[in-house]
Amino acid sequence: MTDSTSTKRILVTGHLGYLGVEMTPVLAGLGHEVVGLDTDYYRGCDFLAQPDPLPMLDIDVRDVTPADLVGFDAVVHLAALSNDPLSDIDPTLTYDINLDASVRLAEAAKSAGVVRFVFSSSCSLYGAGSDLELDERSAFNPVTPYGESKVRVEQELSRLADADFSPIYLRNATAYGFSRRLRADIVVNNLLGHAVTTGKVLLQSDGTPWRPLVHVLDIAHAFAQVLEAPRQAIHNQAFNVGRVGENYQVRDIANLIADVVPDCVVGHTEGAMPDIRNYRVDFSKIARELPGFTPRWTLRRGIEQLWAAYSDGGMTAERFEGRRYFRLRTITQHLDRGALGNDLRWVTA
Repeated sequence: MTDSTSTKRILVTGHLGYLGVEMTPVLAGLGHEVVGLDTDYYRGCDFLAQPDPLPMLDIDVRDVTPADLVGFDAVVHLAALSNDPLSDIDPTLTYDINLDASVRLAEAAKSAGVVRFVFSSSCSLYGAGSDLELDERSAFNPVTPYGESKVRVEQELSRLADADFSPIYLRNATAYGFSRRLRADIVVNNLLGHAVTTGKVLLQSDGTPWRPLVHVLDIAHAFAQVLEAPRQAIHNQAFNVGRVGENYQVRDIANLIADVVPDCVVGHTEGAMPDIRNYRVDFSKIARELPGFTPRWTLRRGIEQLWAAYSDGGMTAERFEGRRYFRLRTITQHLDRGALGNDLRWVTA
């Protein structure tokens, strides 16, 4: 892959997930040839509209070989068990899918001649942070298997970096915002959904923990710019993905939602306790060093966008609390029905 903005052939793993369905149109809109790869655990979980149709490799990410990746210029690797409760089904599966499969995928990409590998990492690898804003040089302190898997993938991919293979680690802040594969199990989307459907924002903690936040489309924008950037600007580097100033305490998120949603009140669930996941993140490096990266979303604007989508979609408490928009509930239903085996592979006749 050259440093020009010519069309590139890009494989996006996890293209049917919360981030993927909104990222692939961004990449295609820049003229790239985009191919997906996804096991589609969340088929039928669409919100307002279906994902864009896209050519795809019908392969579990755990089974990709170098032959599958020949001809691609870049891999954007989003596929993963996507949050901490989901990884609690069986922590070994988190390491199997999020860690081992990610490393094998990168090794296959390098063997196939893919020259750029963009890994969707997470600010959760900082875990329980300090009172300071954490930058890319800060110590790792993951508190869950999900966070630990992100640390270890970055470390393994860094060992693969050389003159012909560039891994890049985009440490996304906590995502929020509209997606056609909506997630209701992330903090902003969850609090807002309760506000819209019940008139209440109920905090599960005491509201003091800090969260770095980033809109799903700003994440897509960051990945797009990494694919366009000169190699020397991004090779084997980590970037915290978010907008400078977009760190919020959970209680401030709740109050901003109450300010946007009419007749909404803020309260606490009974027995709400402090949350050990408490950290702020410094986004100055990506603002300074990633060419073309200009985040467009503030939390307030994102809340207004998603509030309009919930309202236009006629979101009800029953729908919002169902299994469709909660990753753990969807996977558990597949397991209970026997559609997925205990290894989270689809069961075929």
